[in-house]
Amino acid sequence: METLKFKTNIKCGGCITTVTPHLDGLAEVFKWEVDTTTPDKILTIESDSALDAELIKETVKKAGFQAETV
Repeated sequence: METLKFKTNIKCGGCITTVTPHLDGLAEVFKWEVDTTTPDKILTIESDSALDAELIKETVKKAGFQAETV
């Protein structure tokens, strides 16, 4: 299993609702979550296969948010 973490500007439940269809649409993503209680709003992505950090960043960007690899 591979895990990637990103610092984001996804800060609330509404933001999570907006990004959900984008991240759920990625076949490579097994599970994801955003810790909105931390200042860096960490997005954790898990996959059974290799993950492309750039693909995750672009997907989050399409949803209207930013993600930087941690």
